[in-house]
Amino acid sequence: MKNFYSKLLVILQFSIIGMMLLLSSVDVGIIAFGLLLLGAAVGLWALTHNPLNNFNIAPELKENCQLITTGIYRWIRHPMYTSVTLMMLGIAVMNHTRIIVWILWIFLVYILLLKARREESLWLTHDPCYLAYKETTKYFIPYLL
Repeated sequence: MKNFYSKLLVILQFSIIGMMLLLSSVDVGIIAFGLLLLGAAVGLWALTHNPLNNFNIAPELKENCQLITTGIYRWIRHPMYTSVTLMMLGIAVMNHTRIIVWILWIFLVYILLLKARREESLWLTHDPCYLAYKETTKYFIPYLL
């Protein structure tokens, strides 16, 4: 049962995203579309600085992983979680009258916070530079959170 917690978090994350998408309408307003685009842009920016062989969906560190501190990682430690949060916020805005979608979005944000905490605990034991990096960056939103 090694890494069970990490696998559970990933399963919950994708289950929530799937449920949100299944409950969605296709009535995309300008705000929802903007959030979807912003989230996609954040994710693509992160991927341009974090090579796929260093990237992991599960909150576990890959063998020979390297701390990335360039690009968007200069300001936030978890831009891929920011990307998912923004895109799914766009889905929630599209479905603003469906309370279940908003509840699922809040639960998704909570799961992503748990994943971020798990990753950070691993990074702190893996790389002594991580503590300094953590002190100069935010979780998800530059200068705020």
